[in-house]
Amino acid sequence: MGKAKVAILVENDYQDQEVWVPLYRLREEGYDTVVVGTGAAQYASKYGYPIKADLSAAQAGSEDFAGVVIPGGWAPDRLRQDPAVLKLVRDLMEKRRVVAAICHAGWVLASADVVRGRRLTCYQAIRDDMVHAGAEYEDREVVRDGNLITSRKPDDLPAFCREIVKALREV
Repeated sequence: MGKAKVAILVENDYQDQEVWVPLYRLREEGYDTVVVGTGAAQYASKYGYPIKADLSAAQAGSEDFAGVVIPGGWAPDRLRQDPAVLKLVRDLMEKRRVVAAICHAGWVLASADVVRGRRLTCYQAIRDDMVHAGAEYEDREVVRDGNLITSRKPDDLPAFCREIVKALREV
């Protein structure tokens, strides 16, 4: 059906556009997008819009995915507390698969301990968190450091999605 599988992580209070824009953009490119949660079947966005998870992070093996998209909102604060989410992100980083994080999603990267020595961007409010986790912060709409792609906010979604698609073509 699709080119490859890409996981889209979700939890309650996800930022609407940061889930749905990459999900539909990747589907448009022919990728099989898999919505991965922490365990519940359905999650509500910051504005109440629901999304159903296809599987839990505990069921998601890194060998099945070409990459992962981590949205912002308040969901990353919940996602970072799930050991299976952190393992999935760490494993994908180690396999040099695409790991894309936008806005507050840097919290998941920091908790997975995968930002030390890496260039990235994020929402301004968590810049200090990224720096303290060992990252080199850059204030740009998208920053790509190898397989790691990061953006700051919903306004950056066009550049974020372009870079994800470009990186997935290289996997």
